[in-house]
Amino acid sequence: MGRSLGVNNVFRKYCSYSCIYCQAGRTTNLTIERRKFHEPESVLRELESALKSIDWGIDYVTFVPNGEPTLDSNLGEEISLIKDLGVKVAIITNSSLLFREDVRRDLWESDLVSLKVDSVREESWRKINRPHRALSLNKVMEGMREFSSEYSGRLLTETMVIGNFKYKEKEIEEISHFIGELDPEVAYLSLPVRPPSEKRVTLPTSETLNKFKEAFSSLNYKVLSEDVEQEVRVEDLPEIVKVHPIKVNSSIKDHPGLKVVEYSGKKYYVPVEKEKN
Repeated sequence: MGRSLGVNNVFRKYCSYSCIYCQAGRTTNLTIERRKFHEPESVLRELESALKSIDWGIDYVTFVPNGEPTLDSNLGEEISLIKDLGVKVAIITNSSLLFREDVRRDLWESDLVSLKVDSVREESWRKINRPHRALSLNKVMEGMREFSSEYSGRLLTETMVIGNFKYKEKEIEEISHFIGELDPEVAYLSLPVRPPSEKRVTLPTSETLNKFKEAFSSLNYKVLSEDVEQEVRVEDLPEIVKVHPIKVNSSIKDHPGLKVVEYSGKKYYVPVEKEKN
């Protein structure tokens, strides 16, 4: 997506999933009920201020919170207000609420939507994504099918490939087949390169990753295997690490409110304590 300015539109860890690999930590508010988190006008004001304060161009304004963006019942209005500024809008969603017509309708006006597809088997889905108990995988998948058939913007998918998880025979091929039905522009294979919520989660072996590559060979797939360096201003660091850890580098010194953890041989900034709503 090029250069993206992120919008955190929900309170910390309001999500319909509690994925074992989540870089924002465990879900503390597991829910599927949509609600208002912020007034759309206040989101717009903060965004306009941020756009004025940066000196590099923006390709997308991306809704990528430390929770599930479609839980925000004001999302559609927020997308509309941002697009009136003349910038493109992207949404990164776990796809769990796309069975709802109002959620699909909210996303129609966005320019890009990325859908999470980690598994298409109920048992694996519940182990990896740990969804709200009221959700069913068949319903979630049907919502994705409906959305992909009616959406006219750029559609991507993202599949997390994790270590310490035994994928059943044919399971990876089934994931690829379902993603083929969605017909995304790119099918991304992501690796847990940042500190995950569960310490048992590791990077996949080359054997597992190669199985995914082989199964995805008929798709236009790309592997996201590196923690890309970000252009981070020191004053923005506390807000960014609420969404995902930031790799420690020499340009950013110790910062109050943050601590350093080590994962896969690298050091990352993470919040000292959970955000209070």
